[in-house]
Amino acid sequence: MSGLTSKQARERLRQDGENELSASAKLHPVRMFLGQFRDVMVLILLAATAVSAFLGEVTDAVTIILIVLLNAILGFLQEFRTEQTLESLRNLTAPTAAVCRDGTWQTIPARELVRGDCIRLEAGDNVPADAALASASGLAVNESILTGESEAVAKRSGDPADTGNDLHKPNIVYAGTAVLRGSAEGIVIATGTYTQMGKISVMLQDVRQDMTPLQKRLAGLGKVVALLCLGVCAAVFLAGILRGEPVFDMLMTGITIAIAAIPEGLPATVTIALALAVSRMMKHGALVNRLHSVETLGCASVICSDKTGTITENRMTVTAISAGGESFQVTGTGLHIAGAFLQDGHMVNPSAKPALRELLVCGSLCSTAELHRETPEKSQRNRSQRTERGSWHAVGDPTEAALLVAAEKAGISREKLLRQHPVRHMEPFDSETRRMAVTVSAGAGVCTYWKGAADCILEQCGFQMLGDKTVPLTAAQKRSIREQAAQFSDQALRVLALARQDGTGDCVFLGLAAMIDPPRESARTAIRTCARAKIRTVMITGDHKNTASAIARQAGLLRGKKAMTGAELDALSDAQLDACLDQYAVFARVNPAHKLRLVRAYRRRGEIVAMTGDGVNDAPAIKEADVGVAMGRSGTDVARQAADVVLTDDNLATLVDAVEQGRCVYANIRKFVRYLLSCNIGEVLTMFLGILMGMPVVLLPTQLLLVNLVTDGLPAIALGLEPPEPEAMQRPPRKPDESFFSDGLMGRIVFRGIMIGICTLGTFAVLLRLGGTLEAARTGALCTLILSQLIHVFECKSERKTLFSIPYASNGWLIGAVLVSVGVLAAAIAVPALRVIFSTVLLTGQQTGIATAFSLAVPLVSSLAGLGRRKG
Repeated sequence: MSGLTSKQARERLRQDGENELSASAKLHPVRMFLGQFRDVMVLILLAATAVSAFLGEVTDAVTIILIVLLNAILGFLQEFRTEQTLESLRNLTAPTAAVCRDGTWQTIPARELVRGDCIRLEAGDNVPADAALASASGLAVNESILTGESEAVAKRSGDPADTGNDLHKPNIVYAGTAVLRGSAEGIVIATGTYTQMGKISVMLQDVRQDMTPLQKRLAGLGKVVALLCLGVCAAVFLAGILRGEPVFDMLMTGITIAIAAIPEGLPATVTIALALAVSRMMKHGALVNRLHSVETLGCASVICSDKTGTITENRMTVTAISAGGESFQVTGTGLHIAGAFLQDGHMVNPSAKPALRELLVCGSLCSTAELHRETPEKSQRNRSQRTERGSWHAVGDPTEAALLVAAEKAGISREKLLRQHPVRHMEPFDSETRRMAVTVSAGAGVCTYWKGAADCILEQCGFQMLGDKTVPLTAAQKRSIREQAAQFSDQALRVLALARQDGTGDCVFLGLAAMIDPPRESARTAIRTCARAKIRTVMITGDHKNTASAIARQAGLLRGKKAMTGAELDALSDAQLDACLDQYAVFARVNPAHKLRLVRAYRRRGEIVAMTGDGVNDAPAIKEADVGVAMGRSGTDVARQAADVVLTDDNLATLVDAVEQGRCVYANIRKFVRYLLSCNIGEVLTMFLGILMGMPVVLLPTQLLLVNLVTDGLPAIALGLEPPEPEAMQRPPRKPDESFFSDGLMGRIVFRGIMIGICTLGTFAVLLRLGGTLEAARTGALCTLILSQLIHVFECKSERKTLFSIPYASNGWLIGAVLVSVGVLAAAIAVPALRVIFSTVLLTGQQTGIATAFSLAVPLVSSLAGLGRRKG
């Protein structure tokens, strides 16, 4: 192959551009940071900061500005991180390439490759561009970053005219994939954004992330708060003017009370609640990259899951063996040591079955994989099964490791076999012959063991092993073996045939070994949990349709649903896909564009989508989804950086746990929003109604500051630590367009706020009527306001239970926060120096009783009414 001339290469480079992935225009970090201040709630808080500073409330101003800056920094870090995703993708491309130019082989920067270049590939190389193979020798490539399937893919040369770079083609190698073994020469057919990797980079640029459901709800809450503040300010101002108060004084009073109505602790409390949820999720094996995605998980109505390693073990397991004319089942999964051999449901001793034992010996010797123990060896194997706990650690091909594990379950150690039968020669697996062989010493002679595709092995066998005898293999018996292999394949099992050849004698067929990557038991449980929570789980995989359907059936995914291939998906319009989407639970043989299209289809239907994946091929769909989830163990850097959440154990059950935490955090946010707004409404009404009724000022500014200090801080944060309610995963997910104040929350907030305000005024008025001093009346009102709010915090623990049925002991932090707040209130009244600061006085027993009675009245009446409604 002479390749292109330098002149031809320069011309094509000018036409097509360099062999690099596209890079989007980067947003300057300063602009990125300033963009965090566009939210309505943030603008309200900034306005509150300015007014507080103008009124001399420096402490309030500093507190609010710190809260705003904290939220801006968190948002900036998330946006900046997403900018790095494409950069990671660019780093996957090979830096240099071996290319033939002007008739000579040379090494050039990979970015200078053009269509028509002849390139050379060796084991360990990264493929620099999509290329059609002109020649290949034992070539195997890892395409997992594009297909999601981790097995080595055998490649061979093909028709020179076949230059399409669609995925899953045996004669095409793709940019960014890794050569595992063998060598090859090929002609470059696509560079830059025209490669499969380049198409993914374009898709990544086209994805735009929307606001999360929580961000949308908080924006709506900000508008409500803005209207509330304006309304309070206007009402107080007008009421004062009508009473003949000075205009400027009433304007300042209205603004002051409006500022008091702003729940300035809300953004910080939301951030803390999300951060605490992140901490809890980390303990369960889920790392969160984007803070608000925690709550979005709780809204998830569809989970689009990869198959390999997420739903399955990502470890091939021998489950069935046909040897010596008999059929056997093998128990145990993956690399677990424990397992047994069954025949017709009864355990058998493999040593008593010569053909079975010889097949396992063949599978152990004809291998390049290795097993290492993760726990010290304990002799816990009887003749029929191995009962040890623990797992093996495997190195090498997953299929070969599965055969080694099966042999170990029968007490056959590869290490011991190799000491007895040293290897003399090995013929590695070849994609053309579809088999491998190993020749070992056997006494004074040699023995060759064969392993490969059933058709290939059967062709070279003239005998078979039945019992402990070797008998001729007839045409009828070969037909029967092929039928057995077909039955295994129909069950989505991978089938290998094994044979032995003594010296130069005839080849003896030993049997068939069938294996599969089985579903995780935890994944089955997780899928059932999702079904109860009305969350649909969908499998999207690059594997074959039959294999994917079999795994989905075993995992409990199908449930009357069907499977669709990528080719079938291509034949549907968007409207047709939307109409039939509910009928399918498995999408097989899909490419990155298919995954992205499916995520968009579910989102068009109003679903909140969580998408899991580990490869570069998953990155566009992960970024497009409402919550992108990457695998921590098997995932690529590109997938992890595009994701909102990373699962450290690659387990679907971990994601379902994270969904429960997401539901919990949203419930907790509703709890402390209910609490904060009720308290703020109570404070505003106390002041507002006092002005309307012509009373003296009910609470002084320092006393209001004490109320905010005691009630808005620790108790609200402690509500964010509430554990998930037992029924959290037994209810359907929230609808994306659902109001933050759905299920009557706003009504409960307003009612409770009004009652807090009325009870506080009641205490103030009664104490004055009974002859108490103004200072005593204010102190009593202060006690009623704080105590009623601290009692209300327990009401906020649940939206469905009353004070008589909530689990008080479930959140020790809340009890501690309330006790601290009560202690601060007591100190403000009992400590002389603090009495001077907060203008309080010691109350008599009667006055204390009145304040406490008003504090308890409303929650007790509400709880009794709630009990009555439930009983009725």
